Amino acid sequence: MSANDNFHHVRDFSYFELPRGMHIDLPQIGSFQITKFMVLQVIAALLVLVIFRGLSKRIGNGQPVAGRFWNFWEMLALFIRDEVVRPTIGDEHHDHGDEHDFHGPGTHDHGMTDAAVKAADTAHPADQYLPFIWSCFFYVLICNLLGAIPFMGSATGNINVTAVLALCSFGATCLFGFQAMGVGGFFGNLVPDTGMSGAGGAALGIGMFFIELMGFFIKHSILALRLFGNIMGGHTALGVMLAFIAAAAHEGAALWGVVTVGSVLGQVGVGILELLVAVLQAYVFSFLATIFIAGAIHKH
Repeated sequence: MSANDNFHHVRDFSYFELPRGMHIDLPQIGSFQITKFMVLQVIAALLVLVIFRGLSKRIGNGQPVAGRFWNFWEMLALFIRDEVVRPTIGDEHHDHGDEHDFHGPGTHDHGMTDAAVKAADTAHPADQYLPFIWSCFFYVLICNLLGAIPFMGSATGNINVTAVLALCSFGATCLFGFQAMGVGGFFGNLVPDTGMSGAGGAALGIGMFFIELMGFFIKHSILALRLFGNIMGGHTALGVMLAFIAAAAHEGAALWGVVTVGSVLGQVGVGILELLVAVLQAYVFSFLATIFIAGAIHKH
Protein backbone atom coordinates (compact mmCIF):
# COMPACT_ATOMS: atom_id res chain seq x y z
CA MET A 1 0.00 0.00 0.00
CA SER A 2 1.02 3.58 -0.51
CA ALA A 3 2.64 5.41 2.35
CA ASN A 4 0.14 8.24 1.92
CA ASP A 5 -3.04 6.32 1.18
CA ASN A 6 -3.93 3.05 2.94
CA PHE A 7 -6.63 2.35 0.33
CA HIS A 8 -4.35 2.89 -2.62
CA HIS A 9 -4.98 -0.61 -4.02
CA VAL A 10 -8.74 -0.15 -4.32
CA ARG A 11 -8.77 3.45 -5.57
CA ASP A 12 -8.32 4.44 -9.17
CA PHE A 13 -5.73 7.02 -10.23
CA SER A 14 -4.35 8.54 -13.39
CA TYR A 15 -0.90 7.21 -12.50
CA PHE A 16 0.96 4.23 -11.03
CA GLU A 17 2.70 5.02 -7.78
CA LEU A 18 6.18 3.56 -7.34
CA PRO A 19 8.60 3.40 -4.38
CA ARG A 20 10.26 6.63 -3.19
CA GLY A 21 7.27 8.72 -4.29
CA MET A 22 7.84 8.21 -8.00
CA HIS A 23 4.85 8.18 -10.39
CA ILE A 24 4.22 6.79 -13.85
CA ASP A 25 1.64 9.18 -15.28
CA LEU A 26 -0.89 7.67 -17.69
CA PRO A 27 -1.75 9.50 -20.91
CA GLN A 28 -4.90 11.48 -21.56
CA ILE A 29 -6.43 11.15 -25.03
CA GLY A 30 -8.47 14.28 -25.61
CA SER A 31 -10.80 14.49 -22.64
CA PHE A 32 -10.45 10.73 -21.99
CA GLN A 33 -8.10 9.97 -19.11
CA ILE A 34 -6.59 6.48 -19.05
CA THR A 35 -6.52 5.22 -15.46
CA LYS A 36 -4.66 2.60 -13.49
CA PHE A 37 -7.63 0.23 -13.30
CA MET A 38 -8.11 0.43 -17.07
CA VAL A 39 -4.50 -0.62 -17.60
CA LEU A 40 -4.78 -3.42 -15.04
CA GLN A 41 -7.92 -4.77 -16.71
CA VAL A 42 -6.17 -4.81 -20.09
CA ILE A 43 -3.24 -6.64 -18.49
CA ALA A 44 -5.65 -9.19 -16.98
CA ALA A 45 -7.38 -9.74 -20.33
CA LEU A 46 -4.05 -10.14 -22.14
CA LEU A 47 -2.78 -12.62 -19.55
CA VAL A 48 -5.94 -14.72 -19.93
CA LEU A 49 -5.57 -14.59 -23.72
CA VAL A 50 -1.88 -15.54 -23.72
CA ILE A 51 -2.23 -18.33 -21.14
CA PHE A 52 -5.19 -20.04 -22.76
CA ARG A 53 -4.00 -19.68 -26.34
CA GLY A 54 -0.83 -21.42 -25.20
CA LEU A 55 -2.81 -24.08 -23.36
CA SER A 56 -5.15 -24.70 -26.31
CA LYS A 57 -2.18 -25.19 -28.66
CA ARG A 58 -0.68 -27.75 -26.29
CA ILE A 59 -3.86 -29.83 -25.96
CA GLY A 60 -4.87 -29.39 -29.60
CA ASN A 61 -3.25 -32.69 -30.58
CA GLY A 62 -5.18 -34.59 -27.91
CA GLN A 63 -2.09 -35.21 -25.78
CA PRO A 64 -1.87 -34.26 -22.06
CA VAL A 65 -0.08 -31.01 -21.36
CA ALA A 66 3.34 -31.15 -19.72
CA GLY A 67 4.75 -28.78 -17.13
CA ARG A 68 3.47 -27.51 -13.79
CA PHE A 69 2.52 -24.10 -15.16
CA TRP A 70 0.22 -25.50 -17.87
CA ASN A 71 -1.08 -28.28 -15.62
CA PHE A 72 -2.10 -25.66 -13.05
CA TRP A 73 -4.27 -23.71 -15.52
CA GLU A 74 -5.67 -26.89 -17.04
CA MET A 75 -6.61 -28.11 -13.56
CA LEU A 76 -8.54 -24.90 -12.83
CA ALA A 77 -10.31 -25.02 -16.20
CA LEU A 78 -11.32 -28.66 -15.72
CA PHE A 79 -12.52 -27.93 -12.18
CA ILE A 80 -14.85 -25.17 -13.44
CA ARG A 81 -16.10 -27.45 -16.23
CA ASP A 82 -16.60 -30.63 -14.18
CA GLU A 83 -17.62 -29.22 -10.79
CA VAL A 84 -19.51 -26.06 -11.73
CA VAL A 85 -20.84 -25.81 -15.28
CA ARG A 86 -21.78 -29.39 -16.19
CA PRO A 87 -23.49 -30.40 -12.92
CA THR A 88 -25.20 -27.01 -12.48
CA ILE A 89 -26.55 -26.55 -16.00
CA GLY A 90 -27.04 -30.22 -16.85
CA ASP A 91 -28.59 -31.18 -20.17
CA GLU A 92 -32.34 -31.51 -19.53
CA HIS A 93 -33.41 -29.06 -22.19
CA HIS A 94 -31.14 -30.52 -24.84
CA ASP A 95 -32.00 -33.45 -27.06
CA HIS A 96 -28.71 -34.39 -28.60
CA GLY A 97 -29.59 -38.03 -28.03
CA ASP A 98 -27.20 -40.41 -29.74
CA GLU A 99 -25.88 -37.97 -32.31
CA HIS A 100 -22.36 -38.39 -30.96
CA ASP A 101 -22.52 -42.13 -31.65
CA PHE A 102 -22.16 -41.41 -35.34
CA HIS A 103 -18.70 -39.99 -34.81
CA GLY A 104 -16.84 -42.88 -33.26
CA PRO A 105 -13.14 -43.32 -34.04
CA GLY A 106 -12.61 -44.76 -37.46
CA THR A 107 -16.18 -44.06 -38.64
CA HIS A 108 -15.99 -40.36 -39.51
CA ASP A 109 -15.46 -39.00 -42.97
CA HIS A 110 -15.70 -35.25 -42.39
CA GLY A 111 -11.99 -34.57 -42.36
CA MET A 112 -11.95 -34.49 -38.54
CA THR A 113 -8.81 -35.50 -36.73
CA ASP A 114 -8.95 -38.27 -34.12
CA ALA A 115 -8.47 -35.65 -31.40
CA ALA A 116 -11.43 -33.63 -32.74
CA VAL A 117 -13.60 -36.75 -32.94
CA LYS A 118 -12.65 -37.69 -29.38
CA ALA A 119 -13.52 -34.19 -28.19
CA ALA A 120 -16.88 -34.36 -29.99
CA ASP A 121 -17.62 -37.75 -28.44
CA THR A 122 -16.96 -36.50 -24.91
CA ALA A 123 -18.62 -33.09 -25.30
CA HIS A 124 -21.41 -32.21 -22.87
CA PRO A 125 -24.34 -29.99 -23.91
CA ALA A 126 -23.50 -27.54 -21.12
CA ASP A 127 -20.04 -27.02 -22.63
CA GLN A 128 -21.45 -24.40 -25.00
CA TYR A 129 -21.62 -22.04 -22.01
CA LEU A 130 -18.05 -22.78 -20.88
CA PRO A 131 -16.31 -19.98 -22.83
CA PHE A 132 -18.33 -17.34 -21.01
CA ILE A 133 -17.98 -18.93 -17.56
CA TRP A 134 -14.27 -19.58 -18.05
CA SER A 135 -13.80 -15.96 -19.16
CA CYS A 136 -15.59 -14.71 -16.03
CA PHE A 137 -13.61 -16.93 -13.68
CA PHE A 138 -10.11 -16.34 -15.03
CA TYR A 139 -10.60 -12.63 -15.70
CA VAL A 140 -11.91 -11.98 -12.17
CA LEU A 141 -9.21 -14.24 -10.69
CA ILE A 142 -6.34 -12.40 -12.37
CA CYS A 143 -7.84 -8.99 -11.56
CA ASN A 144 -8.04 -10.09 -7.91
CA LEU A 145 -4.48 -11.45 -7.88
CA LEU A 146 -3.05 -8.28 -9.43
CA GLY A 147 -4.27 -6.53 -6.29
CA ALA A 148 -1.92 -8.67 -4.19
CA ILE A 149 1.13 -7.23 -5.99
CA PRO A 150 2.67 -4.13 -4.39
CA PHE A 151 2.08 -0.87 -6.30
CA MET A 152 -0.56 -2.45 -8.51
CA GLY A 153 -4.26 -2.47 -7.55
CA SER A 154 -7.53 -4.42 -7.40
CA ALA A 155 -9.80 -3.31 -10.23
CA THR A 156 -12.48 -5.61 -8.79
CA GLY A 157 -12.47 -3.45 -5.64
CA ASN A 158 -14.14 -0.72 -7.71
CA ILE A 159 -17.94 -0.83 -7.93
CA ASN A 160 -17.89 0.47 -11.53
CA VAL A 161 -15.82 -2.52 -12.64
CA THR A 162 -17.93 -5.10 -10.81
CA ALA A 163 -21.12 -3.45 -12.10
CA VAL A 164 -19.93 -3.91 -15.70
CA LEU A 165 -19.02 -7.54 -14.96
CA ALA A 166 -22.50 -8.11 -13.52
CA LEU A 167 -24.01 -6.40 -16.57
CA CYS A 168 -22.11 -8.83 -18.82
CA SER A 169 -23.53 -11.73 -16.80
CA PHE A 170 -27.01 -10.22 -17.09
CA GLY A 171 -26.67 -9.86 -20.87
CA ALA A 172 -25.32 -13.41 -21.25
CA THR A 173 -28.14 -14.84 -19.13
CA CYS A 174 -30.78 -13.08 -21.25
CA LEU A 175 -29.06 -14.08 -24.52
CA PHE A 176 -28.72 -17.77 -23.57
CA GLY A 177 -32.28 -17.76 -22.18
CA PHE A 178 -33.69 -16.29 -25.42
CA GLN A 179 -31.77 -18.85 -27.48
CA ALA A 180 -32.95 -21.80 -25.39
CA MET A 181 -36.54 -20.79 -24.58
CA GLY A 182 -37.41 -18.04 -27.04
CA VAL A 183 -38.29 -14.55 -25.85
CA GLY A 184 -41.82 -15.55 -24.87
CA GLY A 185 -40.64 -18.70 -23.11
CA PHE A 186 -37.94 -16.79 -21.26
CA PHE A 187 -40.40 -14.32 -19.75
CA GLY A 188 -43.05 -17.03 -19.36
CA ASN A 189 -40.53 -18.83 -17.15
CA LEU A 190 -40.91 -15.95 -14.71
CA VAL A 191 -44.57 -16.83 -14.14
CA PRO A 192 -44.76 -19.70 -11.64
CA ASP A 193 -47.68 -22.11 -11.50
CA THR A 194 -49.87 -20.71 -8.70
CA GLY A 195 -52.29 -23.64 -8.76
CA MET A 196 -55.23 -21.19 -8.85
CA SER A 197 -57.70 -20.68 -11.68
CA GLY A 198 -59.87 -17.74 -12.67
CA ALA A 199 -59.29 -14.04 -12.07
CA GLY A 200 -57.58 -14.69 -8.75
CA GLY A 201 -55.03 -16.99 -10.35
CA ALA A 202 -54.40 -14.50 -13.18
CA ALA A 203 -53.90 -11.62 -10.74
CA LEU A 204 -51.56 -13.72 -8.60
CA GLY A 205 -49.62 -14.80 -11.68
CA ILE A 206 -49.14 -11.18 -12.80
CA GLY A 207 -48.00 -10.20 -9.32
CA MET A 208 -45.55 -13.11 -9.18
CA PHE A 209 -44.22 -12.19 -12.62
CA PHE A 210 -43.21 -8.71 -11.49
CA ILE A 211 -41.73 -10.08 -8.26
CA GLU A 212 -39.68 -12.63 -10.23
CA LEU A 213 -38.64 -9.94 -12.74
CA MET A 214 -37.50 -7.68 -9.90
CA GLY A 215 -35.63 -10.60 -8.35
CA PHE A 216 -33.89 -11.24 -11.67
CA PHE A 217 -32.48 -7.69 -11.65
CA ILE A 218 -31.65 -7.78 -7.94
CA LYS A 219 -29.73 -11.06 -8.23
CA HIS A 220 -27.40 -9.58 -10.82
CA SER A 221 -27.02 -6.39 -8.79
CA ILE A 222 -25.94 -8.50 -5.82
CA LEU A 223 -23.37 -10.15 -8.08
CA ALA A 224 -21.67 -6.75 -8.45
CA LEU A 225 -22.04 -5.72 -4.81
CA ARG A 226 -20.70 -8.93 -3.25
CA LEU A 227 -17.53 -9.01 -5.39
CA PHE A 228 -16.88 -5.32 -4.73
CA GLY A 229 -17.60 -5.69 -1.00
CA ASN A 230 -15.34 -8.70 -0.50
CA ILE A 231 -12.34 -7.26 -2.33
CA MET A 232 -12.80 -3.83 -0.73
CA GLY A 233 -13.26 -5.45 2.70
CA GLY A 234 -9.94 -7.29 2.56
CA HIS A 235 -8.01 -4.18 1.64
CA THR A 236 -9.88 -2.20 4.30
CA ALA A 237 -8.68 -4.68 6.93
CA LEU A 238 -5.09 -4.23 5.72
CA GLY A 239 -5.50 -0.45 5.74
CA VAL A 240 -6.82 -0.44 9.32
CA MET A 241 -3.86 -2.55 10.48
CA LEU A 242 -1.46 -0.10 8.89
CA ALA A 243 -3.29 2.78 10.57
CA PHE A 244 -2.64 1.18 13.99
CA ILE A 245 1.10 1.72 13.47
CA ALA A 246 0.63 5.41 12.73
CA ALA A 247 -1.80 5.82 15.66
CA ALA A 248 0.74 4.30 18.09
CA ALA A 249 3.66 6.37 16.80
CA HIS A 250 3.20 9.04 19.48
CA GLU A 251 2.49 6.65 22.40
CA GLY A 252 6.04 5.67 23.27
CA ALA A 253 8.61 3.39 21.66
CA ALA A 254 7.56 0.23 23.58
CA LEU A 255 3.89 0.46 22.63
CA TRP A 256 4.76 1.46 19.08
CA GLY A 257 7.05 -1.57 18.75
CA VAL A 258 4.40 -3.99 20.03
CA VAL A 259 1.73 -2.51 17.76
CA THR A 260 4.07 -2.52 14.75
CA VAL A 261 5.03 -6.17 15.18
CA GLY A 262 1.40 -7.16 15.72
CA SER A 263 0.23 -5.15 12.71
CA VAL A 264 2.89 -6.55 10.41
CA LEU A 265 2.14 -10.14 11.48
CA GLY A 266 -1.57 -9.44 11.06
CA GLN A 267 -0.99 -8.07 7.57
CA VAL A 268 0.98 -11.15 6.59
CA GLY A 269 -1.88 -13.36 7.79
CA VAL A 270 -4.58 -11.28 6.12
CA GLY A 271 -2.43 -11.04 2.98
CA ILE A 272 -2.29 -14.85 2.75
CA LEU A 273 -6.03 -14.96 3.38
CA GLU A 274 -6.49 -12.42 0.55
CA LEU A 275 -4.95 -14.90 -1.90
CA LEU A 276 -7.59 -17.42 -0.87
CA VAL A 277 -10.29 -14.75 -1.13
CA ALA A 278 -9.09 -13.86 -4.66
CA VAL A 279 -9.68 -17.45 -5.82
CA LEU A 280 -12.86 -17.90 -3.78
CA GLN A 281 -14.50 -14.73 -5.10
CA ALA A 282 -13.69 -15.64 -8.71
CA TYR A 283 -15.27 -19.04 -8.05
CA VAL A 284 -18.38 -17.53 -6.42
CA PHE A 285 -18.86 -15.04 -9.26
CA SER A 286 -18.62 -17.73 -11.95
CA PHE A 287 -20.75 -20.17 -9.93
CA LEU A 288 -23.57 -17.64 -9.47
CA ALA A 289 -23.38 -16.67 -13.15
CA THR A 290 -23.72 -20.38 -13.99
CA ILE A 291 -26.77 -20.72 -11.71
CA PHE A 292 -28.43 -17.71 -13.37
CA ILE A 293 -27.81 -19.19 -16.83
CA ALA A 294 -29.17 -22.57 -15.71
CA GLY A 295 -32.32 -20.86 -14.41
CA ALA A 296 -32.79 -19.03 -17.71
CA ILE A 297 -32.47 -22.03 -20.05
CA HIS A 298 -34.51 -24.59 -18.10
CA LYS A 299 -38.27 -24.70 -17.82
CA HIS A 300 -39.33 -24.38 -14.22
